[in-house]
Amino acid sequence: MRTGKNACVTGLLLAAVAWGQQIEVVEQPSPSPLVNFRILVKTGAAMDPPGKQGVAALTAAMLSQGGTRQMSYDQIVRALFPMAASVNAQVDKEMTVFSGATHTDNLEKYYGLLSAMLLEPGWREDDFRRLKTDAINFLRVELQGNNDEELGKEALYGRIYQGHPYAHQSTGTVTALEKLTLDDLKAFYRQNYTPANLVIGLAGGYSKDLPARVVKDLSRLAPGLAQAVVLPQPKPASKLRVTIIEKNTRATAISIGFPISVNRSSPDWPALLVAQSYFGQHRSSKSYLYQRLRELRGLNYGDYAYIEYFPRGMFQFEPDPNLGRRQQIFQIWIRPVEPANGMFALKAALYELDKLVSRGLSSENFESTRQFLSKFVNLLTHTSSAQLGYALDSKYYGVGEFNGFVKAALAKLNLTDVNTAVKRHLRATDLDIVIVTKDAAGMKRAILSGAPSGLTYVAPKPKEVLEEDKSIGHYKLETSAVHIVKVDEVFEK
Repeated sequence: MRTGKNACVTGLLLAAVAWGQQIEVVEQPSPSPLVNFRILVKTGAAMDPPGKQGVAALTAAMLSQGGTRQMSYDQIVRALFPMAASVNAQVDKEMTVFSGATHTDNLEKYYGLLSAMLLEPGWREDDFRRLKTDAINFLRVELQGNNDEELGKEALYGRIYQGHPYAHQSTGTVTALEKLTLDDLKAFYRQNYTPANLVIGLAGGYSKDLPARVVKDLSRLAPGLAQAVVLPQPKPASKLRVTIIEKNTRATAISIGFPISVNRSSPDWPALLVAQSYFGQHRSSKSYLYQRLRELRGLNYGDYAYIEYFPRGMFQFEPDPNLGRRQQIFQIWIRPVEPANGMFALKAALYELDKLVSRGLSSENFESTRQFLSKFVNLLTHTSSAQLGYALDSKYYGVGEFNGFVKAALAKLNLTDVNTAVKRHLRATDLDIVIVTKDAAGMKRAILSGAPSGLTYVAPKPKEVLEEDKSIGHYKLETSAVHIVKVDEVFEK
């Protein structure tokens, strides 16, 4: 355990919690012929020691994509194939979850493989080299090279949480990954994969004795106290703090955000959920920001807002469970626009955010959004695996069963609650902006010049739209810093 006055800066000040060795269990039995497993470990990238960023993710990869003492990974894959099953790992800042499902006919075989992967990892050098290469390629090829949208969103988190345990991308940094050894992973496994850090989630048609068996088996892990990283408050930006990632790309991607003191356990979370959904519901063509930027002006493919971490958003419609964080940010995602329209899109997003904060929602907006969310929550938990995942999250946040919790909270809300929460937690200044674009120098000049921004349409627009465009074009960007970063420097250190 690292202690001392500089520990918060390194991000590894730990608080030991004497929770004992009793493994927590969340059960959701049903008549389903499928059995879902979610083995949650209360650790993640925020626990990466200084200089070893990526050890949590690589350790989980070795368990889920490496061999056991008795079987190689190829043998495990061949054994899982006739079951149409897999073992998956997801690593975030404070949670690591191993998930999978199998038919009850294959339960014994599947559980035998799953338990061996968690309890008896093979720690083979060839698996380690393969998975370390995969991690580095994810950062350099997938994020830096192929995905401007996820690049911008992940870089935004890194900027907001600079000097904080959340700062680095959960996969790690290239420099740290290159230096990691198998001994580093073994040490992380021994320290963090303990009974006190486990929550077992089971759903489906399993036998009554299965939960006790799983608890007994996983109790063989090394004993230890539950530990939680002490999280300092992230230092907010002054005015607008802009990072421009220079990349040879055809479009301009924009991410905007700032830290908020609200998570799912906070009294204001339901109110902010309504405001976020109204303003920028993910993949919804009905949300306000989408209507103003995409539908009315044809700027891009979509424009969304979030009050919780939502990775891989370009690939899916609903967020994954088990991404629980004690600290969150409010984020706006402006999907790529033509470079000539980049400045206008940025100003339009801030202009609309400013309006949201100053005016709030109307009674009609509030009621329609509340009704939508009361039904949408059912979609989030439409599978038994998702229900189990959200049940684990509810335990983490200390709230009730997710559907019931959300619906009950929405039923109690009124318009004043929502607009008060908006004014309390949201703002259109003192925030971070990350822009991915080819002409970084030109974008920097445009931001600093204060010159009006315009938009040219291929078809006539109503007079009121053109008048509002003038207001948007003259929207003042008060910056405290504008930095240019080469794309090949992002996620490196």
